[in-house]
Amino acid sequence: MSRAFDIGAIRAEFPILSREVNGKPLVYLDNAASAQKPNAVIDRIADQSRTAYANVHRGIHTLSNETTEAYEAAREKVRAFLNAPSTENIVFTKGSTEGINLVASALAGRIEPGDEIVLSVMEHHSNIVPWHFLRERHGAVLKWVGLNADGSLDMEDLARAIGPKTRMVALTHMSNVLGTVTDMAEICRLAHEVGAEVLADGSQAAVHLKVDVQALGCDWYVMTGHKLYGPTGIGALYGTAEALDRARPYQGGGEMIEIVTRDRVTYNTAPHKFEAGTPPILEAIGLGAALDWMSAFDYADVVAHESALYRRAHDGLRGVNGLTIHGDTPDKGAVLAFSLQGAHPHDLAQILDRYGIAIRAGHHCAQPLMEHLGVSATARASFAIYNTADEVDAFIAALAKAREMLV
Repeated sequence: MSRAFDIGAIRAEFPILSREVNGKPLVYLDNAASAQKPNAVIDRIADQSRTAYANVHRGIHTLSNETTEAYEAAREKVRAFLNAPSTENIVFTKGSTEGINLVASALAGRIEPGDEIVLSVMEHHSNIVPWHFLRERHGAVLKWVGLNADGSLDMEDLARAIGPKTRMVALTHMSNVLGTVTDMAEICRLAHEVGAEVLADGSQAAVHLKVDVQALGCDWYVMTGHKLYGPTGIGALYGTAEALDRARPYQGGGEMIEIVTRDRVTYNTAPHKFEAGTPPILEAIGLGAALDWMSAFDYADVVAHESALYRRAHDGLRGVNGLTIHGDTPDKGAVLAFSLQGAHPHDLAQILDRYGIAIRAGHHCAQPLMEHLGVSATARASFAIYNTADEVDAFIAALAKAREMLV
């Protein structure tokens, strides 16, 4: 049975939300960059550290066994969260960035000059730069897919970009700037028709959508813990059994080996062959606690709450003279990026901070998208499960004051 959605009770579980910034109550609207942590995560990490910590997998003593059980239990929680077929499909990483780099490295050995990788102009740099490595070092060709006027992915352009030389289609599942949700199932269908693999960047989508990797049909899916109310330094990569089997190891070291001799090495099976060295043990356990905490709620309740916050902010800013909201697809996530004519985003963020309101300003690691939008940077307010309508109103009021100062 799902937990009742009580915003007061939810906020009480996040100790940082009770603090003040510049003498004002904290209004944290930078959730697309990183979310705050509930007591369930903070306490779980502390309790594991106090009661049962050791290295995993390699020991036969009690503490090692208990820690290994907790670590592997977290892998099962990720599996369930993404609806992967098996825990063998789940590789722990430092986050989405490492997951994408792992996939790019695995693909490198099969890339020949002229092979194509399809991206969109709204990708995060973490889903651009690793593919540039293949362009620079292996002669891969990057093909770019554009957007429609509302910020949605141009599916006709995508269909034209995918062809017989396409080896990888790497696209965001939800834009960190526009909030655009892509039709990942259709993207996978188009890519698989030509034998290409698909990597879905779920850094934002995993927070705001119910993700089912089997229904999507993707070969790879990445997510990151710190946006999911979990710790930093932990994330997960889902790969199909086939994709993981043909992928070469990303790093060498302990745990990822089967046999090491002076003249040869054989590798462990997935997922362990991709987890060299001592893993982020406490962070993985903390991620498991975060997923437990999130999964206690009905996703429909969370989506309805976050969507209402976004719509309240959108409607409150829609009539502001000189203000442009970027991205307006009907089913977009609760991310509001905007520009105010005559005001630099950094100045807006600095003034809002005086009122205790934390937003993001900059290119959001999406410079090709900024170029597409015709701006150098935007301001961005992004909403989470613990934000309130009153906080949205405080944001709108503070932005009005900033506008008076700057415009």
